[in-house]
Amino acid sequence: MNPAEKADEKAAALRALHVPGDPLVLPNVWDAESARVVAGLFPAVATASAAVAPSLGYRDGEEMPADEAFAAVARVARAVDVPVTADVERGYRLPPAEIAARLADAGAVGCNLEDSDPATGTMVEQGEQVEFLGAVRAADPRLVINARVDVFVHGSRSFDEAVDRARAYLAAGADCVYPIFLDGDAVAEFCRAVEGPVNCGVGPGDPTPGELGRRGVARVSFGPGPHKLVMAHLATLATGIRDGGSPFTR
Repeated sequence: MNPAEKADEKAAALRALHVPGDPLVLPNVWDAESARVVAGLFPAVATASAAVAPSLGYRDGEEMPADEAFAAVARVARAVDVPVTADVERGYRLPPAEIAARLADAGAVGCNLEDSDPATGTMVEQGEQVEFLGAVRAADPRLVINARVDVFVHGSRSFDEAVDRARAYLAAGADCVYPIFLDGDAVAEFCRAVEGPVNCGVGPGDPTPGELGRRGVARVSFGPGPHKLVMAHLATLATGIRDGGSPFTR
């Protein structure tokens, strides 16, 4: 199988994993080693920009240069055989065709794209985002696009606006929509209203993946949560070492 055929196969496999009620679960990764761990347990791997950026010495919000961001995606994709979907914020101010080309060059077959400005948090006008997503879709019909809806974190917090945006993004060619920070109690209603694959995140106090699946979700992600937990554990280990102990003894 040549590289193009393999990419086609991975993209099709990733798209098929988005099943409402039986969600694709993605503990997000930040480097090649974390990707290998997840790929040994799950059918796909997703990066989280809010984990990748600090692992490379940057803050999230497109402070990370595009070259470094896509190089990080490439290291993850080289490390695993499963489909990789990359969180590329809003594309690092690159044109849609270049975003799609760089993702393909890096070996990713899916991506997250935000509808707010990562640096300022300002919401992008809906029509502009529809045009943007449509251009990315046109540049690579194979790419599995997860369109983030930031209404509940940066926007009006209007349920109706979030639904309108989600429907418009799906119509523009997105495969899945991600209403980040949607209240868990509203998930089932959102899924019914959108009538398309929905991604929900899991953080402290949120419904579990199983509960989200029963509410109609097609994809579950954990964002920078796993990275934060690993770093917190490392801080505990380092504190114990500083205090004269060893992480290898009880």
